[in-house]
Amino acid sequence: MVRNIRQIIGSGHGVVAEVREVAIIASTTKRKIGVRMKVVGYADRFSVAAGETIQFKVSCELPVYRADIVRLIHGDPNPRGPGFKEELVDTPVSREYPGRVQKLHTGSYVLVPDSPRLTPSAGITLCAWIWPTTPQKGVQGIVTKWSHEQGYGVFIDENGELAFWLGDQTGQVVRIRSGKPLRAREWYFVCASYDAQHGSVSLYQMPQRAWPQDESEVRVQHTVPRALLVPHSADLLMAASWTDAGNAVPTVGCHFNGKLDQPCLFGRALAQEEVVSIQRGASPLAFGSALIAAWDFAADIASTQITDASPHRLHGETVQMPTRGMTGHNWTGQETDYRNAPQEYGAIHFHDDDLEDASWETDFAWTLPQGLKSGVYAARLRTDGGEDHVPFFVRPKKGAPTARALVLLPTNSYLAYANEQLKLSYRLAPNQTTRGAETPEDQYTAENGLVSLYDCHTDGSGVCYSSRLRPIMTLRPKYYTRILGCPHQLPADLHLIDWLEAQGHDYDVITDEDLQLEGLELLAPYKVVLTGSHPEYWTAAMLTSAKTYLQRGGRLMYLGGNGFYWVTALDPARSHVVEVRRWGGIRAWEAGPGEYHLSTTGELGGIWRFRGKSPQQLVGIGFTAQGFDHSRPYRRQPGSFDPRAAFIFAGIGREELIGDFPSLVLNHGAAGFELDRADFALGTPPHALVLASSFGHTDAYQHVVEEVLVSNSRQGGSVNPLVRADMVYFPCANGGAVFSTGSIAWCGSLSFNDYDNTVSRVTGNVLRRFLEDTPLP
Repeated sequence: MVRNIRQIIGSGHGVVAEVREVAIIASTTKRKIGVRMKVVGYADRFSVAAGETIQFKVSCELPVYRADIVRLIHGDPNPRGPGFKEELVDTPVSREYPGRVQKLHTGSYVLVPDSPRLTPSAGITLCAWIWPTTPQKGVQGIVTKWSHEQGYGVFIDENGELAFWLGDQTGQVVRIRSGKPLRAREWYFVCASYDAQHGSVSLYQMPQRAWPQDESEVRVQHTVPRALLVPHSADLLMAASWTDAGNAVPTVGCHFNGKLDQPCLFGRALAQEEVVSIQRGASPLAFGSALIAAWDFAADIASTQITDASPHRLHGETVQMPTRGMTGHNWTGQETDYRNAPQEYGAIHFHDDDLEDASWETDFAWTLPQGLKSGVYAARLRTDGGEDHVPFFVRPKKGAPTARALVLLPTNSYLAYANEQLKLSYRLAPNQTTRGAETPEDQYTAENGLVSLYDCHTDGSGVCYSSRLRPIMTLRPKYYTRILGCPHQLPADLHLIDWLEAQGHDYDVITDEDLQLEGLELLAPYKVVLTGSHPEYWTAAMLTSAKTYLQRGGRLMYLGGNGFYWVTALDPARSHVVEVRRWGGIRAWEAGPGEYHLSTTGELGGIWRFRGKSPQQLVGIGFTAQGFDHSRPYRRQPGSFDPRAAFIFAGIGREELIGDFPSLVLNHGAAGFELDRADFALGTPPHALVLASSFGHTDAYQHVVEEVLVSNSRQGGSVNPLVRADMVYFPCANGGAVFSTGSIAWCGSLSFNDYDNTVSRVTGNVLRRFLEDTPLP
């Protein structure tokens, strides 16, 4: 159909499986650099037990790929270590599958199902407060019911100006523009009205802050064709629009970056004085039968629900999880908790790269057989010139532990770092560059706009939600983080899994999500719980479970650094999502004023230390420094010679350094990357023994910002004694105990010299003793 488009410029997203082979690969390369990811996947869950089913969703550029299930043992291909190890598991799903491309559609919005009320015939008025963050990025929908050049909508156009579009089934299209661009990060009251009987359009672009000769303030009126409002079946969208892109079925696009507050819709053209009254705070409900919908974003903040406060109840739903609990245009600053002043938190911040659920179709599913060993597994996907591993975690059946030791895998932290894009200058020293080359995984992440909790959205605002229902390219066994040139998170935690296997220790695994959902009952059967290398993101419920576990005689081995740091929430309704609001600690971004409370739970975000729950209270040590050049060894302290600690240092000489040899993390030394120290003023138990401390760190290691109250030049490792890792041991009530190492790099040293080294010896001494039933000294 030929379109007649007028553009008017105004003035103003059941059998035990058989192990068939063990693959051990030692290679100097992790991936072929410059090769694209030809096959990519993700699973519908992280944790799964015998009898349960896990679904895999795959995108493949080639006609065929092969899927196999493997048990992951050691993910690091560094030739200085044991090499990459995986066991092939015989399963009915191990075979070839047809390939097909599944795309990622990012960008958040609100969808309101179509209703006849949403297309009034006599006239229409749309009003909203907007806070655009990238007004110059191109066409962005504000409130739209627009598809195939029909319907209506308020937009920001390609020139960064407010626009109102109208189109009917005959091909008539009218686009009214304000003629003046919007300013970024400025609140505007915007309104568009159309009188269908008289063919008159009014457009209002009114900044909240009035300045003399403000050219962004515009009120325009134009005469256009009459009767442009016709029945139209498209659902109404906010912060986006339907786009045709030559397809018969429209898709959602034209995503808006910024905040949207108090959108409302009327069934007639409001007079100018009525529009101004709404801008000044008049309730849309006061307009009686003229009101079609008044969406209240301050209601149901923790949910996907969008509530229409009008009698018509034209409710909607958020899609791809825009950020809620955000300050609105009327925030006074008198209250910083949205629960106490919801009327001032009526804004939602939308982003064109939000992605809660990729919503790919399932390619194959596997029901786990009885008797399958608990551990770390993956669906290994291979095609010509391409490979991907999709990890998942096999936990024991509920109430049926298979070992006395439990590895708690820090999946909250995996999600926090998921798809980190390295847009962080703060993590590099002035003379430091990334150590690793860009991999196909990095390329896929960048090309698809995937982001982590360490990145910012395209509009510069911090990413505060992360989901596992999408490809996570950093969650791959062979992946090296580019800033370090070595493993981090899951690939680094496989150093511990490999050590347990090599030393013949039986163990079960669970995830943070399991602990959050099941609590103390999940920990109670185990004699010992071992953490991963970087368990940074803990929820309040997880902390309570760990504390109670220790009080009841449990034993904890904290084998990492920078643990128990950020206040974290798993969405109670969507446990695949974690949320943080950053402030107060070392941070990649900071939440805006008044936006420190988590939308999913309402609790105050930031670091646990500022909530009165410092890591020292739980494990004796807490975050003190970070650096990325290389690690250092530990030197024994007086506490190591206490008779209570004798079992820990069996086979260790009095003057022998611990971890003074090559490592798989930062090349050399057991104490590095991020370090924790004991501090009795912050809650280290008074009877805790400081067993050993690292020394000799360079100025690439800097003291944490939360303890630097006045800027100075003496925070580096060469001058500040607080830049160190402390190894700590202390007993708890009822036979419980804690052993903490205070270094992310610790587990990277376990395998040196065929596992015969000081780090392996100390770790083994503690684990064997903690597994015993006899009381600890």
